[in-house]
Amino acid sequence: MPDEVISNGCRNLHEACGVCGGYAEDQPLAFLTCFALYALQHRGQESAGIAAGPGDGRKMLLKRGLGLVSEVFPVSADLKGIVCKLAVGHVRYPYGSEGGSSFENTQPLKLRYRHGELVIAHNGHLLNSADLREELERQGAIFQTDTDSELLAHMIARQGSSSLEESLAAVIPRLKGAFAFVISDGHRVIGLRDGFGFRPLSVASLEGNGYFLASETCAFDTIGASFIRDVEPGEMVILDENGLHSRQIIENSHPNLCIFEYIYFARPDSNLLGKNVHLVRKELGRRLAREHPVEADIVSGVPDSSIAAASGFAEEAGLPYEMALVKNRYIGRTFIKPTQKMREEGVDLKLNAVKKIVEGKRVVLVDDSIVRGTTSLKLIKIMRRAGAKEVHLRISSPPLIGSCYYGIDTPDPHELIAYQREVMEIPKLIGADSIGYLSLEEVVAAIGLPASNFCRACFTGDYPQKA
Repeated sequence: MPDEVISNGCRNLHEACGVCGGYAEDQPLAFLTCFALYALQHRGQESAGIAAGPGDGRKMLLKRGLGLVSEVFPVSADLKGIVCKLAVGHVRYPYGSEGGSSFENTQPLKLRYRHGELVIAHNGHLLNSADLREELERQGAIFQTDTDSELLAHMIARQGSSSLEESLAAVIPRLKGAFAFVISDGHRVIGLRDGFGFRPLSVASLEGNGYFLASETCAFDTIGASFIRDVEPGEMVILDENGLHSRQIIENSHPNLCIFEYIYFARPDSNLLGKNVHLVRKELGRRLAREHPVEADIVSGVPDSSIAAASGFAEEAGLPYEMALVKNRYIGRTFIKPTQKMREEGVDLKLNAVKKIVEGKRVVLVDDSIVRGTTSLKLIKIMRRAGAKEVHLRISSPPLIGSCYYGIDTPDPHELIAYQREVMEIPKLIGADSIGYLSLEEVVAAIGLPASNFCRACFTGDYPQKA
């Protein structure tokens, strides 16, 4: 039944993690890593952690915990006093198969093996983790966590080489799925991307000397680093006392960056494949207005990720943009709540309509996506309650019809409101007067890069790598 899609409890669409790390001789790296994690906080609010070391292989310090960066590191200035040449940072939200809210699953993960210490931070999801874990357990491996990071650590430990680079070159091609790793053995920091480049990772130079890796370029701006380039799919980038060097460890790689990074996940001030996220979102809105025009009085966006698209829609349609919805910034993102009931309550607490703006008006409400329909249903009820005459929902992406297996925690396809359902059926389910989704062709055109550069599986059901 259609109503089951609205009421069934499951997680909403969200990012899984953010990673960062660097190597420098004369920089407060632990402090800079903490600031970088603040910039990446939107990628995961479940836990945060930093590992830092002197760069000579001696013991690395590690602090991690459940909560926001500000909760795990309440006095970030204290990190300035840590003498270190390298650091690795992580913010996490657990992917479905990687365990829930437990301290054991927080990252970076630090382990000891015969060549010393190993610190691993991971963004993504391995498709063959169950098979690899079973293989390792048959060989006697004992796992303490549910994370893919620990799986990689066991694989590295079983390599004969004392060189971390050589061990990774042997192990990484065996991994299927999405991954952006930042790893350290206490001597160097290494960044890696899978052969499809599903999850973003870039490298920048630090003022004076040193280099820094991060999931998004907004982290570089926060710490005063200068963007150099994206880490290529299948590439291993090494930061150490000799500077920056790299090698390709997965052959026949081709970019398939998650297209949803532009639509929702990435921060607006980040650049992906050379394209600014805010400008792309604004262009999505312009194209949405051309593709799905509607007679209306005002345009408004759902804060915060849809504001740029709504602004573009309003400009193209020649309609005034109004702040019809006000966000309570002291309430966390609804998708991050651990239970469906808490998420639904979070929508009411987080957003409220401005009655004086909405009352008696035909409103175009722009959002970046509809996952299950729960949030859209509540938003439209809020607008109706404030006296909106009409509410026309415009979505700056195509209908979601497939789950993601590459590090984005999405519902089962049957729980997606657009799965095996005609678009014309959806307005009735969520209480909208009309709905319009931006076509995939227009999304790609708005970005301005070839469609082959992106994973579009959640919109098409065509997966670059099968689970």
